[in-house]
Amino acid sequence: MNILIFILVIVALIVVHEFGHFVAAKLSGMRVDEFGLGYPPRAAVIAKVGETAYTLNWLPFGGFVKIFGEDGLSLDKARDARAFSSKNRFAQALVLVAGVTMNLLFAYVLITGALVAGTPRALAPNEIGAARDATLLVANVLPGSPAAQAGLVAGDSILSAEDGHYVFSGVDPAAFTKFIADGKGNTTIALTVKHADGKEVQLFARPATGVILADPTRSALGVEVAAIGVIPLSFTAAIIEGARLTWSATILTADGLGHFFYSVFTFSADLSQVSGPVGIAGAVGSASSQGFGDLLSIMAVISINLALINLIPIPALDGGRLLFVIIESVIRRPIKPSIAQAMNAIGFIFLILLMLVVTAHDIFRIVG
Repeated sequence: MNILIFILVIVALIVVHEFGHFVAAKLSGMRVDEFGLGYPPRAAVIAKVGETAYTLNWLPFGGFVKIFGEDGLSLDKARDARAFSSKNRFAQALVLVAGVTMNLLFAYVLITGALVAGTPRALAPNEIGAARDATLLVANVLPGSPAAQAGLVAGDSILSAEDGHYVFSGVDPAAFTKFIADGKGNTTIALTVKHADGKEVQLFARPATGVILADPTRSALGVEVAAIGVIPLSFTAAIIEGARLTWSATILTADGLGHFFYSVFTFSADLSQVSGPVGIAGAVGSASSQGFGDLLSIMAVISINLALINLIPIPALDGGRLLFVIIESVIRRPIKPSIAQAMNAIGFIFLILLMLVVTAHDIFRIVG
């Protein structure tokens, strides 16, 4: 099921990207011969509207748009006013960046949708009553503390706590802290806990003084807890907050990618910190199991990454093709198709090798 969701997510993001190229090409007056779902070989022609064939293809991992004359190889195409290669450099650049733009806009839509659907976040005390699926989450455990000795770990959810006289089952961190302190370490606390993997267990811990350095006289377990829950935003609020979050995520992603590719070209990259297809599939599967809002959020992150990676000036990516357009604008003549093809092939090989290395790290992490 996770693999199917992953494929659907990747197809959606790539089709959105290609749709950006498609719309920009149409608006620029270029002839679009085909818009395909999946990759060839072709399975069927779904429809043909005007000059454009809409096709279904056998390899279901994305999509493509075929613009007349985009390879620049034919002299006949070069003389055709509707060929990509015949259009001015601005129109060509517009088509190339349209896919990136569409992915960023799609990320904004996804983030806005996630905010409307609601995703888990830390709750203020006055928000707890209105939150959906509120839980008391363990944020941190002090090493050597009673909580650590009992087996509590960060990411656990505390469902209830019992001291033999009173059962605590709320999600208010302040109330839980008071409940533990009121026992004054005179009794063992029975904790019903749900681990991150969904397994429920009962743990036993005896509060002690001296655990919290800032308040050594207070009985404590040595655990930091937080109320986590879902509070959907209104559509209006989500539109505004979605724009802010999309901008922030784009800036952070650009900064991270910049440092990563700099480290790749300086042979100092730590590829173990990068996820390939296997790692992304796992993240998508995990997010989908946590709720629709989480799935939309991870899709938005992937869409932003796809957009910015495509802007990198490496041949075979939109950024590389855009670089060729800029060079042609400067030298005022087309780059020889044979040179462009050779550079694209080198760029493609580099990307495939990088993906294979990162995928190998994904597999080693899982096996290890």
